[in-house]
Amino acid sequence: QVQLVESGGGLVQPGGSLRLSCAASGTIFSPNVMGWYRQAPGKWRELVATITSGGSTNYAESMKGRFTISRDNAKATVYLQMNSLKPEDTAVYYCNLNFYSRNYWGRGTQVTVSS
Repeated sequence: QVQLVESGGGLVQPGGSLRLSCAASGTIFSPNVMGWYRQAPGKWRELVATITSGGSTNYAESMKGRFTISRDNAKATVYLQMNSLKPEDTAVYYCNLNFYSRNYWGRGTQVTVSS
């Protein structure tokens, strides 16, 4: 059974930074892709960024230059460094793990950007 546990969300002022973490546990196979998605109230869940077990990254266009995804394969953990946060970044951020066409999700962590 694969489990994903996110942490690091919270309330931050516009222009501030947050670092999200997601630790995976259970039987995980490589190659795999870990990533972050987000869902704002009344909107569809959208891609933020993904990173393969080999280190290749992919970002949604609006996050490029502000967000950085990274991972520690030894710890089975993925990170999301978010800088220059805007009120429109407010959402629940979900961790995702995909391998062998199986998709796993964390429960999400709330990020609120407000003054």
